[in-house]
Amino acid sequence: MVLVHHDTPVPPPASPMRRWLWKFACALRGVLVGMQGQNSFYVHVPAAIVVCIVAAWLEVSLAEWLVLVLCITVVMTAELLNSALEHLARAVTREVHPEVRNALDIASGAVLVASLGACVVGVMVLVNHWAPVVGS
Repeated sequence: MVLVHHDTPVPPPASPMRRWLWKFACALRGVLVGMQGQNSFYVHVPAAIVVCIVAAWLEVSLAEWLVLVLCITVVMTAELLNSALEHLARAVTREVHPEVRNALDIASGAVLVASLGACVVGVMVLVNHWAPVVGS
């Protein structure tokens, strides 16, 4: 069972097709809940949009698109996992606990590492195409 709409348990549907749709609905709800109140998404989402617009304008190759999309996906996934851990930590305790703090800091560190790596890849791909455009 999954809790949907506050604390109301909702059993999965009986038919296989409806069960798959139900799983996707729960996953989409998770993305939305994960993004709510997370200021980092106000940075990551616009950055991803800008990268996609610039990549389209510069006509990057298919392989470069794949790398850029993978980097964006890794950052967003890391951010959602960090958000899930924050929600779980709040559900467990509101008190200051060193292990909970460590876990939250590690998750934030993972987002930082993913973001920095994505930045390096994005700069390398886009500057490689940008230099000839600016130089001409």
